Amino acid sequence: MRHHDADIDAAVQLLLKLKVDYKQVTGQDYKTGCPPSECAVSQDNGPAAAAADGEDMVDPWNVSTTNAKGVDYDKLIVRFGSSKIDQELVDRIERVSGQKAHRFLRRGIFFSHRDMHQVLDAYEKNKSFYLYTGRGPSSEALHVGHLIPFIFTKWLQDTFDIPLVIQLTDDEKYLWKDLSLEDCHRYTVENAKDIIACGFDINKTFIFSDLDYMGASPDFYRNVVKVQKHVTFNQVKGIFGFGDSDCIGKIAFPAIQAAPSFSNSFPQIFKGRKDVQCLIPCAIDQDPYFRMTRDVAPRIGYPKPALLHSTFFPALQGAQTKMSASEANSSIFLTDTPKQIKNKVNKHAFSGGKDTVEEHRKYGGNPDVDVSFMYLTFFLEDDEQLEKIRQDYASGALLTGELKKRLIETLQPMITSHQERRKQVTEETVKQFMTPRPLNFNF
Repeated sequence: MRHHDADIDAAVQLLLKLKVDYKQVTGQDYKTGCPPSECAVSQDNGPAAAAADGEDMVDPWNVSTTNAKGVDYDKLIVRFGSSKIDQELVDRIERVSGQKAHRFLRRGIFFSHRDMHQVLDAYEKNKSFYLYTGRGPSSEALHVGHLIPFIFTKWLQDTFDIPLVIQLTDDEKYLWKDLSLEDCHRYTVENAKDIIACGFDINKTFIFSDLDYMGASPDFYRNVVKVQKHVTFNQVKGIFGFGDSDCIGKIAFPAIQAAPSFSNSFPQIFKGRKDVQCLIPCAIDQDPYFRMTRDVAPRIGYPKPALLHSTFFPALQGAQTKMSASEANSSIFLTDTPKQIKNKVNKHAFSGGKDTVEEHRKYGGNPDVDVSFMYLTFFLEDDEQLEKIRQDYASGALLTGELKKRLIETLQPMITSHQERRKQVTEETVKQFMTPRPLNFNF
């Protein structure tokens, strides 16, 4: 009998320990029959908790890894609690849309999702959805990595023929960076020109600055306040790692990034409807904002936004960090001349090749860590060509210099034509895109 008591004591001790662990991981007290909310799926991703040893660091402000192949995205899916975009989903997107999948889907550049099947289920029943993406305008210069979500969003807009809202978070940049409000707003207009140059349809696209739209749209602000009421300081501390010395603007900001996920934030587009499903294509470092949004949505009577997550665009120096606009040599800017592109790729692009031609011919290069090859996976449309380059590089038939030449020949015309399209974008065009108005859809 005594022995039995000891067992029970040990079990009780274990349960108490598990409750403490649960609280550490989720930031919530354990309640029977009450699973943790989505907010709590992963509390280890705020800046407050720097990456554990060997863990990749991924949050909205920092991305780094020790691995030359880049972030381990399969681990990230588990850590963030999202779902992998598998072949079955890619095939289904092709079936439903009647289009060949975009190369970003075929190649796993958009690799993770939340609720995409639900969006397709509804679309098959003739229920429309809308797209929401955005950018924090922290400088005038965009680099090629910034284009990734926009290139893909344009493809989604063309393929599904749906409305798109693009949020420019000039308020966020003012709160986080040492910039004046005037600068932030100016960057917004400049960034909008680059976004418009991606080819979005003016009749289907609304681009807005938070600093302008929030004051002009009572419905938008009402949704911001609803979200603010339903998220506690503890939750945002857990998700974003905010501390006691962060300004209160930062703490309240996530609600502003959440609000465009709800269709009635745009009454001029959706005629006041609150039930139009939202799909958000973004880089995976933005996911914490939308875990929070998805947690709040049902509590304020809205559908949860669905998400498509992309990988990061690696810095020229290697995939350990993502390309950064503040680090000139890590980036290829949309303002770079063909000559600058050539020099940057030749001089800075990390190579997976061997030190000498003889060794390279004999042992081959490693395309998995070679930045030039990674960039080609983003921008070279032809799958067969890409596969041949991979094989030739791995076998040693293709030298690093030749691989870099292929990349330069792919990037130069792409960026030159972007610059030409951007030149056509006038202040007047920007104003039209940024004016709240009905779009060509009947909701």
